[in-house]
Amino acid sequence: MALAPLRALVVACSAALVLSSCSTGDDTTVAGKADSSSKLTIAVAYDQPGLGLRRLDGSYRGFDVDVARYVAGELGVDESGITFTEATPSEREKLLVDGAADLVVSSYSITDKRKEVIDFVGPYFVAGQDLLVRLTDERITGPESLNSGNLKLCSVANTTSAQYVKDQFAQSVQLVEYPNFSDCVTALLAEQVDAMTTDDVILAGYAAQNPELLRVVNRPFSKEEYGIGMRRGDPTSKAKVTAAVRKMIDTGEWRKSLEANVGASGYPIPDPPTLVG
Repeated sequence: MALAPLRALVVACSAALVLSSCSTGDDTTVAGKADSSSKLTIAVAYDQPGLGLRRLDGSYRGFDVDVARYVAGELGVDESGITFTEATPSEREKLLVDGAADLVVSSYSITDKRKEVIDFVGPYFVAGQDLLVRLTDERITGPESLNSGNLKLCSVANTTSAQYVKDQFAQSVQLVEYPNFSDCVTALLAEQVDAMTTDDVILAGYAAQNPELLRVVNRPFSKEEYGIGMRRGDPTSKAKVTAAVRKMIDTGEWRKSLEANVGASGYPIPDPPTLVG
């Protein structure tokens, strides 16, 4: 064989090997799937304004949504490659274990019990449980004040927020449960309940939507560390997701997103937490 054709063949084979090595991603990992397909499925809340909200036009908005988009972008997946799916509180671990979602970014508190089933990157945000009340209601100044006057406290089914208030602060409060956060807000505005409880940043999102009607008491009484949920046994992807969140914090995009999504409520934007790992 002539030297020139042989050289061309070597170059072509080398190029093919390079391309092959670049495109061989392990689809069983988050980073591998992102690399090979430029697609990810990410679970977010649909009914938490300020964090995760699916709007009537089918678009998604909120701090958690911004975190999801930023992380996906750092993994090489632009917005058109993201499929958002709903993360309800009772289904989040199942979505990951079953492979229905690659990541869960949905006010997902890091707990030891959950870490037995899935893995977390975080905390990327630290919230505290608080109370949402009507703007003109001066009776409720903190969880202890729910002990008087046959007051009704609303929370979402399959969460422990309201029971925690009853157990720790206000044994006489009446608990009311609804399927969704938005149902509690509707009941609060209709004066069917006196307060709603969950994480303060979630409540701030609702207050930002209705600043002339609702306010957050701003007396947090717990600590909730939010993490990005992942399947266990994927350390390379976990490291890349952690690096992406750090970059979002360091570039100022983290704070910018919080100010845009919950700033109107008067919610004090906290300093970013220190990520573990």
